[in-house]
Amino acid sequence: MKLWEKKKTLNQAIEKFTIGKDRELDVTLAPFDIAGSLAHIKMLESVGLLSNKEWIRLEGELKALYKKADRRELVIEEGVEDIHSQIEIYLTEALGDVGKKIHSGRSRNDQVLVDLKLFMREAIKEVALKCSGLADLLIRKSFENKDVLMPGYTHLQVAMPSSFGLWFGAYAESLADDLQLLLSAYKIVNQNPLGSAAGYGSSFPLNRKMTTELLGFESLNYNVVYAQMGRGKTEKIVSYALANIASTLSKFAFDGCLFMSQNFDFVSLPEEFTTGSSIMPHKKNPDVFELIRAKCNKLQAMPQQIITITNNLPSGYFRDFQIIKEIFLPSFDELMNCMEITLLTVENISVKKNILDDSKYDSLFSVEEVNKRVQAGVPFRDAYKQVREMIYNGKYNPGKKITHTHEGSIGNLCLGEIKEKKNRILTEFNFLKAEEAIRKLTT
Repeated sequence: MKLWEKKKTLNQAIEKFTIGKDRELDVTLAPFDIAGSLAHIKMLESVGLLSNKEWIRLEGELKALYKKADRRELVIEEGVEDIHSQIEIYLTEALGDVGKKIHSGRSRNDQVLVDLKLFMREAIKEVALKCSGLADLLIRKSFENKDVLMPGYTHLQVAMPSSFGLWFGAYAESLADDLQLLLSAYKIVNQNPLGSAAGYGSSFPLNRKMTTELLGFESLNYNVVYAQMGRGKTEKIVSYALANIASTLSKFAFDGCLFMSQNFDFVSLPEEFTTGSSIMPHKKNPDVFELIRAKCNKLQAMPQQIITITNNLPSGYFRDFQIIKEIFLPSFDELMNCMEITLLTVENISVKKNILDDSKYDSLFSVEEVNKRVQAGVPFRDAYKQVREMIYNGKYNPGKKITHTHEGSIGNLCLGEIKEKKNRILTEFNFLKAEEAIRKLTT
């Protein structure tokens, strides 16, 4: 069945091509489609387009379908185009003509917009909570290793003393900033497009503020044309936020690969976390880090893919948007998987102590010597030249005492401040409002 059924049957090759992967992907959207329909019929009843008796019957059937969809038991039958058609079929089979009334005042265009926004809202919540948990673990690891020194590099050349406290803590704060961008994306998502219909509104007296409240949205997409323009744009904005988290994970994974190599030998993973070689019996390969890096680099390409699909489209709906679902919906699971594996590796990673005892790292402390002379009254540029000459003449003998005390340095990691920053951002999502609204609507 197609909600737009014509007199002539659609060519099968054309039908297969135009439906694409919608049937498989729409199963993911089923609970959100039903939640949107529950809000819509309540609004229709309030404006007189459904009787109270009709609304009660529709609500009962939709709530039963919601439970099936939530358990992943709802299927899109062979020959049915999408989830919107399937829900209407179920309702019509159960309720007759009453089931046919559910589509009044909306289009599949604003239906799928609502579905995607409700899906994104829930998926962003899961990503944000996982991201927060990973940041907390990194903060703990930072504190546990705050006194374990390691080399810092610029241009991949030995530069200045660092610490594992700094290293772990840097990625914790990076995730906090990633959450800030995710919060901005969430605020764009959390606006109600329902009632925009095909992009030009409806002659029915729809109450869009009511559906906004029922679905727990923060506000409306007010302009109905812009609501439709949000298709593709919203996914692009969210994809940037996901790509930002992926960038942090990718950089951490690259560090892990580098630091596990024998030339560095700064960190190690348990043997059961590494893979071997088919011909080299000594190998313990960091495949887990390499795959995190590759998967996260792939995720970072997603915004550009969406831009390429949408950039040359004018206002209004186009079927091009369907293709975005194929790359966008699975990205949440892929990022979640990468975060879960990163959590596992961070929990089990071991750091090497006394790295800086090796004489090849002596030059790390040259800045410390310059600063010591400056504190004794020598102008900085003169102190720099003095230490440089000592190094070139082979007379430099490093003092390895580190006295960094300013905010964010080796001796003052500001871990409490980083955690407070992260927690404040997490609170601003206000997930509870959305959760409570959907719970009331569907139970």
